[in-house]
Amino acid sequence: MNLLLVAALALGADEPGPKAGAAVPKLPALAVTDKVAEKETDLADERKDEPTVYVFVNADHFKDTNIPYGRPAHRFVKTLDEKLADVTGAKAVVVWVGGEADKNKEYAPKVAKYYANSVVGVSSADANGPKDWGLTSTSMITAVVAHKGKVVKAWAIDSVNETDVKPVEEALKKATEKK
Repeated sequence: MNLLLVAALALGADEPGPKAGAAVPKLPALAVTDKVAEKETDLADERKDEPTVYVFVNADHFKDTNIPYGRPAHRFVKTLDEKLADVTGAKAVVVWVGGEADKNKEYAPKVAKYYANSVVGVSSADANGPKDWGLTSTSMITAVVAHKGKVVKAWAIDSVNETDVKPVEEALKKATEKK
């Protein structure tokens, strides 16, 4: 059994999100901010080739609270949002998955006002996320960096805080460097 686990890890079976180099998958969600607010749309298509960090907030992690979100997750998104101001054209697309979709739709616009460089949306998908995104239901946050329509890198973060932003920011800056 241990050999199987080691083999699975060596093959990257537990890596979150779409694989690096893959095309960014469709992201159907209800946008609650930005030019497409209050509309079901493909949020990935709205960003096309622009530098983007897709952040999936797993509302199931907050089911024992009155809100589908927590302070550490907010600090992560807020810090990321502030750092994106330093990257030309960059935005975060923050999408709630899992939990109660109606509760998420009610809550997301309230927190969106804190994020100047982010598009906020709500997916009707469960905690495993929309098709082809490869989210893990055990992660509080999944972050996926994309540029020019391709995935650069993804992280599944089980216990998140603002210090987790640094590698995400670095990957985005590296992807957008002029070569």
